[in-house]
Amino acid sequence: MANARDITAILLAGGRGTRLSGVVSDRPKVLADVGGRPFLSYLLDQLEAAGFRQAVVSTGYMADMVRTTLGERHGGIALRYQQELEPLGTGGGIRLAAQAVESNPVLVMNGDSYLDADLAAFAEFHGAHGGPGSLLLTKVTDVSRFGQVRLGPGDRIEAFEEKNAAGGAGWINAGVYLLDRRLIDSIPPDTFVSLEKEMFPRWVERGLFGFRAGGRFIDIGTPESYREAAAFFSRRGATKQC
Repeated sequence: MANARDITAILLAGGRGTRLSGVVSDRPKVLADVGGRPFLSYLLDQLEAAGFRQAVVSTGYMADMVRTTLGERHGGIALRYQQELEPLGTGGGIRLAAQAVESNPVLVMNGDSYLDADLAAFAEFHGAHGGPGSLLLTKVTDVSRFGQVRLGPGDRIEAFEEKNAAGGAGWINAGVYLLDRRLIDSIPPDTFVSLEKEMFPRWVERGLFGFRAGGRFIDIGTPESYREAAAFFSRRGATKQC
């Protein structure tokens, strides 16, 4: 079974956040102020609670600010940084950051979204299924904004459907993955690559599995969802203090 303590996480934190520029203009999207804290700190809290002890932050836009803000440690997690000198996309960013990672598998998290899920259970799921890749999934009432993940027997992913296809309820990619090195090493190096559009469809035949989680999904890709994130973490903080 995969143990969180032995797995290094890669946090994808290189995006500029163009759609948020009207409300977050002086910093990268992952450092957007949510409840008085940078958004990325909530992901690091989640990793620490699940038992992870090593993380590599894949930076790009305003990389120095990300490093200065987060520092070299977050609680019990040691932080390292790998900077893109030019945009490489989600796939290229993972390929570059993996140079600083020794673990197998590797946990990957999009730095602009959060799923309230049990990451330790996700690691156990990945180890139990024995496939080269696992994705954390969440169910939404309308998949048209995100694209849908089609599941078959035994939690195996059969297909990825593009955004703006038929709507309705369904399972979507929540931006958290466990990937074996054999998959990461197949990503072209030093090239702009979209993990979601280019690599995942290629990897389906190699064996990808979906872990269905029931927690709240938050992303900060738009001003509206950014406000929803602030409200969610504000309510959760108030609940913990009671």
